[in-house]
Amino acid sequence: MPRRPAPTKVTRGRRPAGLPLADVDDLKAVLINRELSWIEFNRRVLDEALDTSHPLLERLKFLSIFATNLDEFFMIRVSGLIQQVDAGVARLSPDGMSPQAQLKSISDCLRPLLEEQMACYRQRLLPELASNGIHLVPWDALTPNESAEMARQFEERIFPILTPLAVDPSHPFPYISNLSLNLAVELSVWNEKEEVEETRFARVKVPPVVPRLLKLSGDGDRYILLEEVIAAHIGRLFPEVKVSVCHPFRVTRDADFEIEDDEARDLLKEIEEQLRRRRFGSAVRLEVDAAMPETMRRYLTTALELEEIDTYQVDGPLALHDLMSLYRLDRPHLKDAPFRSGVPAVLEGEESLFDVLARQDVLLHHPYDSFGPVVDFIRAAADDSRVVAIKQTLYRTSGDSPVVAALIRASEHGKQVAVLVELKARFDEENNIVWARKMEEAGVHVMYGVVGLKTHAKLALVVRQEEAGLKRYVHLGTGNYNPNTARVYTDYGFLTADPDIGADATDLFNSLTGLSRQRSYRKLIVAPISIRSWSMAMIEREAANARAGRPARIVAKMNALTDPRIIRALVAAAQAGVAIDLVIRGICCLRPATSATPNIRVVSLVGRFLEHSRVFYFENAGDPEIYLSSADWMERNLDSRVETTFPILDPRLKSRLAAELLRAMLTDTANAHELQSDGRYRRIVPPIGSDDVDSQQYFLSLATLFRY
Repeated sequence: MPRRPAPTKVTRGRRPAGLPLADVDDLKAVLINRELSWIEFNRRVLDEALDTSHPLLERLKFLSIFATNLDEFFMIRVSGLIQQVDAGVARLSPDGMSPQAQLKSISDCLRPLLEEQMACYRQRLLPELASNGIHLVPWDALTPNESAEMARQFEERIFPILTPLAVDPSHPFPYISNLSLNLAVELSVWNEKEEVEETRFARVKVPPVVPRLLKLSGDGDRYILLEEVIAAHIGRLFPEVKVSVCHPFRVTRDADFEIEDDEARDLLKEIEEQLRRRRFGSAVRLEVDAAMPETMRRYLTTALELEEIDTYQVDGPLALHDLMSLYRLDRPHLKDAPFRSGVPAVLEGEESLFDVLARQDVLLHHPYDSFGPVVDFIRAAADDSRVVAIKQTLYRTSGDSPVVAALIRASEHGKQVAVLVELKARFDEENNIVWARKMEEAGVHVMYGVVGLKTHAKLALVVRQEEAGLKRYVHLGTGNYNPNTARVYTDYGFLTADPDIGADATDLFNSLTGLSRQRSYRKLIVAPISIRSWSMAMIEREAANARAGRPARIVAKMNALTDPRIIRALVAAAQAGVAIDLVIRGICCLRPATSATPNIRVVSLVGRFLEHSRVFYFENAGDPEIYLSSADWMERNLDSRVETTFPILDPRLKSRLAAELLRAMLTDTANAHELQSDGRYRRIVPPIGSDDVDSQQYFLSLATLFRY
């Protein structure tokens, strides 16, 4: 049924323990709505597509990412708001907006942004692609020979696959699968019994097994959209019937689900069942061709139990991310220059990785530093006869994961191998199930996470028998064990033989795989036990230093900042005189540059690589401390996930991190946007006469020089 209006009575939801109601109300003036902040992040992605300093196909890539991001936003975030409205929930967001008000604001913000997206495609990218010999040709612009060739391809490759589904008294409106591309067809059918012409609706699914872009024969790169070829031959599907209208449309469905794993007898089976259900979630968005008649648009909206606010008219191709196939063209001059990741010099010699780590810690900054040493760490452990045990967490990994292959080989070599696979890693559940089963078949001890929590920590422990006894080696990271994303995500990896961290890793794995309830650690800070309280204590320590006239500064780099209690602590610290710089790629719910938020600066870096690392710098009265983490300052990371934060103690590595954070990322003008008090971002421009500072390019240029 269509969503009913939210009740007029406003009730407040359950608030985090220990946070008085007045504190939340006082915070509203400095909070930005989470969903609107996310839209502003995606606007920055679109800005990259508009930025002519990027090579052409890189701009097309950003336009594709913008579209993909929106799909996930509707499947997860918008669907959750719709569920709240349907259930009559009137709980306000921390910034004071009802679910219904948030849905309206999302719609109001997105519509002009989508117009900008399609204008970028039509007016900028298409002409530039054509000037570089890459043409997307509409059907009516084909040559006679090309039309004949497409007619032949339609008959041989497409027509046998198509299944028209008409709606009539004996055939209900068909199920439209999530994110599928479809053609809405209006038919004029003669009713012999009534002797009248009647209008009927039919749906034709554009087959995903056929490439969306069909290459035209001849010289050059000329393509036509698959749906245009089908639409041109739609009469073949309805012989002796008049086709009045034919337009593409697309449906987005609720793809979020919650697993009550404390009640599920078999988490693996429950996840598999929920994956099947995901295909049949409620519709949350309808995208239609802008030329679709209003009567057909209203019909689809009603049939899908949606409202007008859920329907978006698109003046251009739907599912624009499919155009990423053009990125695979061999046009190097239209892409970023390739680069080769560096490897720390200390790892380039003949000395074994374990001997190196026994002497010194190693810090890796991906993708500038290769992910290879991380893979080599697991491979070396698998093949080293002295290694007796390997324990690792896996949240997301690649489809051809060399890490998993090494773990399987280690088990086959008789080593004790235990892997905690997080089955609830959203949109990677199926991939993780496949790997879990392969490892189980090889004798690996596979666990599926902790009841009530997601295991998001990136942690690998290797236990090796040496002359002095058992020695532990550890890898900790800010990103996933995925060599593919490590080429495009910026993350830090830390390899160490620190005895305290090794002992902490052992205790943490025992807590994850056994029934222990470890509450304290030597050097690791672990969520949900202590990262929140540690973060609050560190912020308050800086505030106390500022009040005492000592040096006080906080620099925090992360993906998102949403937690109200952390925000409240930051605001209080800023008011005490702490200088706070926040480098936040995505969502930031803290509103800077107001009278209540002095000394707080928020910048977002969006560039060639996706900024994914989490780094925390605390001035500590002139004796700085630096930590890396798998966790953002979000409620889910602090309270509902297993996360690790860890200190960098080696003076050389601390100096490197401080330089990268303070003297490169914070001075970036090429990729940086600064958050304003109105919730919008302004691109940072260098002073007149100064060159742009591009931190990502700077790190690339130093990839062969930074060696520790």
